[in-house]
Amino acid sequence: MPMGRRVYPVSSNSQHNQQPDSNRVLTQLLVLLYCKCLWRGLKFVIRKVTGRCELQWICYNNKPGARRTLKIESSLKCSKHELLQSAISVHPDSVEKTIDDIMSLKKINLDTNPQLGISLQACLLQIVGYRNLVVEVEKLRREPYDCENPAHEEMLVKLWKELRPDSPLSGRISKQWCEIGFQGNDPKTDFRGMGLLGLHNLLYFAEHDKATALQVLHDSLQPKHSKMSEAEWDKKKFDKAIGYSFAIVGINITDLAYSLLVSGALKTHLYNVAPEMPSLVHFQQTFCYLMQEFHRFWIEEDPCDIMEFNRVRTKFHKRILKQLKNPDMALCPHFTASDLHLVNL
Repeated sequence: MPMGRRVYPVSSNSQHNQQPDSNRVLTQLLVLLYCKCLWRGLKFVIRKVTGRCELQWICYNNKPGARRTLKIESSLKCSKHELLQSAISVHPDSVEKTIDDIMSLKKINLDTNPQLGISLQACLLQIVGYRNLVVEVEKLRREPYDCENPAHEEMLVKLWKELRPDSPLSGRISKQWCEIGFQGNDPKTDFRGMGLLGLHNLLYFAEHDKATALQVLHDSLQPKHSKMSEAEWDKKKFDKAIGYSFAIVGINITDLAYSLLVSGALKTHLYNVAPEMPSLVHFQQTFCYLMQEFHRFWIEEDPCDIMEFNRVRTKFHKRILKQLKNPDMALCPHFTASDLHLVNL
């Protein structure tokens, strides 16, 4: 027998296993193509029978909000016409002209369908507004905190004054920052993950929902075992452990809100609460809601210590995602200090 590298035959089982995999992929591709052709054919037939295009069906059969706008967005994305595909990324100033072009392409008479143009315009403003909001939020997230920038420093000192109005700050570098939940003497190091976005959100919470922010801060400082009497503890309803760093948790919740935004999960909420273009204020109001709800959730979970933060945060994130899968779900349409909750519109 000649010497050399031994050749091992390919197992018949391996060949057998590869064949079903390739068949499965081919079958899925054929099914996808069939469904796509069937759907386009169905749309053509219905258009001929009813005289209405897909955009008209959606607008006439869905109430304003996420349910309608999400379907319009999907329809435009999947269209074979370049005009419709590009409509979701036009500049806000071009929305009106884009609607006119769509109506012309679909041969829809504006005089006999005046409401359609208004509905499409509202949907398109929400769609392009959301995309612009993602860009704006990303820009703030990427901007690092700069202690040489007077505007940045002013915001940080203002945050202290809002949360500790009766306690003057002894200096820019101070252990006092730990009182509002920063990790060390200089808060700038804590903003590295979320940049200026974290500071903007914390300051917005402290300014626009001050009563709630102060209450959450106060509660977060309560340890597992308090020096208060049992009667005082019961009266203030501190019946479970709190004990987390307010500012650090705020930056973490900013990261959670950011992930919901860029993933598109927040479309449900923002399309339901913003009549036209979602703005940074809508995002900041969402952060305030998430801070308040996380605080309640933390108390419900009753963790032993801060080491359980990641577990609680992950569970909270999944809960919010589940709620936002309902196209009719949104945060309270009108931001009310101390009275935020999810509602069915």
